[in-house]
Amino acid sequence: MSTDETPSEEVPEVAAEAEESSVETPAVAAPEPEVPATEVPSSELPELTIGGGTPAEQYVDPDYVPAMRGKVDRFGVAMGTGRRKTSVARVRIKEGSGKVTINGKPLSEYFCVERDRGMILAPLQLVGKAENVDVIVRVNGGGTTGQTGAIVLGIGRALQGLVPESHHELSASGFLTRDSRMVERKKYGLRKARRSFQFSKR
Repeated sequence: MSTDETPSEEVPEVAAEAEESSVETPAVAAPEPEVPATEVPSSELPELTIGGGTPAEQYVDPDYVPAMRGKVDRFGVAMGTGRRKTSVARVRIKEGSGKVTINGKPLSEYFCVERDRGMILAPLQLVGKAENVDVIVRVNGGGTTGQTGAIVLGIGRALQGLVPESHHELSASGFLTRDSRMVERKKYGLRKARRSFQFSKR
């Protein structure tokens, strides 16, 4: 056995060959061909809307029983009370020809502004009773705006008692909601509720 051929020299060569075979060079992927971007005119792009899509269907609970504020007496006359600011209106609705009487006067004579007359007739037109019933109102307190709001609420509540199936329509239109806004009180040291006295520098 010769001294140049020793097993210790052969082992590193075999290990080096094994390491070279185990290391593989990563395959380089071929670049993909670029697709030219096509420009879409802005008029054809879909318009983004936040909360402006189709309205969701309102779920109505079949077992829901609304609170009836209006009453119908034994003669078939519907009654309702409405309030707004410091005004109180007591409304009676009975079968008739469409006359509206307020404190013994016709509607056109008591309210001279067309807007007020339209607001009072709106709940009757919504239910379809504008030509079939007579409305008798006793209202006191407040001014024109307060009395108009009180009458509208009183008519809405009376119609709710007269036509119970119209509750959802009247409620969705706001004819059964009491407007709780009142005049803000005056504060000490101020001219009005928030208006201050004129400031004088000298």
